[in-house]
Amino acid sequence: LCAGQEAPAAARMGRVIRAQRKGRGSVFKSHTHHRKGAAKLRSLDFAEREGYIKGVVADIIHDPGRGAPLARVQFRNPYKYRKAHETFIASEGMYTGQSIYCGKKAELVPGNVMPVGEMPPGTIICNVEHKPADRGSFARASGDFAQVINILENGKVRIRLPSGMKKTIHQKCRAQIGIVAGGGRIDKPLLKAGRAYHKYKVKRNCWPKVRGVAMNPVEHPHGGGNHQHIGHPSTTKRLSSPGQKVGLIAARRTGRLRGQKSFQKLKEG
Repeated sequence: LCAGQEAPAAARMGRVIRAQRKGRGSVFKSHTHHRKGAAKLRSLDFAEREGYIKGVVADIIHDPGRGAPLARVQFRNPYKYRKAHETFIASEGMYTGQSIYCGKKAELVPGNVMPVGEMPPGTIICNVEHKPADRGSFARASGDFAQVINILENGKVRIRLPSGMKKTIHQKCRAQIGIVAGGGRIDKPLLKAGRAYHKYKVKRNCWPKVRGVAMNPVEHPHGGGNHQHIGHPSTTKRLSSPGQKVGLIAARRTGRLRGQKSFQKLKEG
């Protein structure tokens, strides 16, 4: 460049940072080759809406990249002469050969599936539907559970989610009774890098994670400087450009949650 000439835009541009490269495929694709399939409740049909249908737990299996075990449940197809196989999230206490009942008139027994409107307040549930017939959305991770708080008069049911947040759902939303199996998984520390390596190898490329302040300025907005420090507020706008969108994105508040009242208010939303 001659003196006084400005560099073209392409020459001034920094590197495409890690946050931009995620979600584009390449090395950040999810590792799904050995997964056992989506874990869902049965498709809602007449048998479940009006009565119940019986299934038998054929096998309890491990799903790579998932903390909770899965249960292969065998049902009779209500319309054709054949068996129907479903993959449920295993609830605690489920065993091979166990009979599972799904439907409005099923009993309140761990492992059974029924609408939340048919359950008494205080029932411990998991794999809860957000909308009727969506086949399970909430409380699906190992050791997770939700709880029925009370049944409202407008055809809704109030439940407490694993986060502590309270949510109102339709009374026809189904849920599995009991706690998701595999709880206590995080009680044992990983202790060494090798275990973390194998844990995340079956999930996706997200470990080890280099901190932004440990990078150079060209690789991250937090990089550079004579000491590892951010050097500016870590909050960023929702509409900031992808290369700047790191740190606390569109944060409503920052810092520690101080005081019980404010914490409960935040949880209840």
